[in-house]
Amino acid sequence: MPVTLSIKSVPDDLADTLRARARRNHRSIQGELMAILEEAVSERPFQARSLLARVRALGARTPDEAASLVRAARDQR
Repeated sequence: MPVTLSIKSVPDDLADTLRARARRNHRSIQGELMAILEEAVSERPFQARSLLARVRALGARTPDEAASLVRAARDQR
């Protein structure tokens, strides 16, 4: 049985952004919210090759180098 969800007190700027996104995707706000929820909760298969390509693009060749990159990114926050 379908469930009705409600989001209260949405800030105006967020609602405007959602409306614009829905328009770009030719959807109603309800349809856009459903698409966002489906994407957020869907399970994606692990993509080892794409992960390896991203790591190589960063220049990490060893686990220690990868850890250093992660620490540096974390410390920049």
